[in-house]
Amino acid sequence: MSQVFNIYCDESCHLENDHQKAMVLGAVWCPLEKTREIAVRIREIKESHGLKPEFEIKWSKVSPAKKQFYLDILDYFFDDDDLHFRALIVPDKSKLNHASFGQSHDDFYYKMYFDLLKVILSPEACYKIYIDVKDTQGAVKVKKLHDVLCNSIYDFSKEIIDRIQLIRSHEVEQLQLTDLLTGVISYVNRELTGNAAKEALVRRTMERSHYSLRRTTLLRENKVNLFSWRASEAQA
Repeated sequence: MSQVFNIYCDESCHLENDHQKAMVLGAVWCPLEKTREIAVRIREIKESHGLKPEFEIKWSKVSPAKKQFYLDILDYFFDDDDLHFRALIVPDKSKLNHASFGQSHDDFYYKMYFDLLKVILSPEACYKIYIDVKDTQGAVKVKKLHDVLCNSIYDFSKEIIDRIQLIRSHEVEQLQLTDLLTGVISYVNRELTGNAAKEALVRRTMERSHYSLRRTTLLRENKVNLFSWRASEAQA
């Protein structure tokens, strides 16, 4: 029987006209049989900081008062060999020229999702993909994304990608972790400054990963795997 993995996906500044320079798609993945253990451990870290188990880890909530809590969450991610993260970075959306490639921004979005996930997927395993609910069009996008991904890897019977499902981040610790790590990468690549707590998380991620968080890593990097997509590359 194929090993089963859960993949938790989130996105930052993915809209075409949101006046944000960089777009980041992020994914945390782990073996299915480890999901409960990971969720329990994250809840224990929350409780050790006086937070309720249902407290939602979220990049937008990072503050000086909770800096040590978020640093502990990051350290847990780096210390647990079952947790992995990959991000796709589009450094400058203003350079996108969809018309030249006969595509819409939505088409581009699906292609970027494929580029995000293709390094994670193996034909010898099975994957259940979970995406944070963003808007009312989510269900339509998820069905198309499932079809695009499966067709791209010749998985017409959907044996490799078993499902793609919308979930709410406050209910799933691993998706909250994805939000946090994606936020770190987005903060760096949007060249933001001024939030001391967030800057501390960026520094910790750089120290633990040994990466600048701006450049593409080796393809086989298995802990913090990054792909910085360039507009000069083919968009088709």
